[in-house]
Amino acid sequence: MELALLYSGGKDSSLAAILLDRFYDVRCVTGSFGLTDDWEHAERAATELGFPFDRVELDRAIAEEAAERMIADGYPRNGIQRVHEHALETIAERDVDAIADGSRRDDRVPTVSRAQAQSLEDRHDVDYISPLSGFGRHAVDRLVEVTFEVKQGPSEQIPKADYEAELRALIAADHGEDTVAAVFPAHNQTYVRGRHD
Repeated sequence: MELALLYSGGKDSSLAAILLDRFYDVRCVTGSFGLTDDWEHAERAATELGFPFDRVELDRAIAEEAAERMIADGYPRNGIQRVHEHALETIAERDVDAIADGSRRDDRVPTVSRAQAQSLEDRHDVDYISPLSGFGRHAVDRLVEVTFEVKQGPSEQIPKADYEAELRALIAADHGEDTVAAVFPAHNQTYVRGRHD
């Protein structure tokens, strides 16, 4: 069965790929607005882990809408959520049996409610799977530690193909770096470099 996994090259989506690989033909798929080339990092991570990779174009108008929402809110949550929902819709339109993401039980954003999952499944005739939905952050961190070689650091310095990099670039271009710093809280991210031997 073919499964398209929304993939960033980070620890959560990489762990999801490994967990799903036993049951599906997993293809790592990164959604991109074409604002940066950060998707190439996800392609390298997928290749290192042995998964095929695709990049899909997302609607630039969604990025612009999300960026303006983030600026108005003063934080990224609602904008990131909007982009995630759009990305899931986009990969659900592919010729696959299932779609998945790396959202965890304790994620604040992005999340997919039961109603949203059922709507995706009904409208696109796919299964939506969230293999980490029963895992908390600490459980994921322990599994990642024994499974992957990772690079970790401040989000603005770690190359990863999540929505944040492109939304940061869009906001910086339109409103300046000070606005980016005001909207995005400082936090660490990880990039998967490969599996442990």
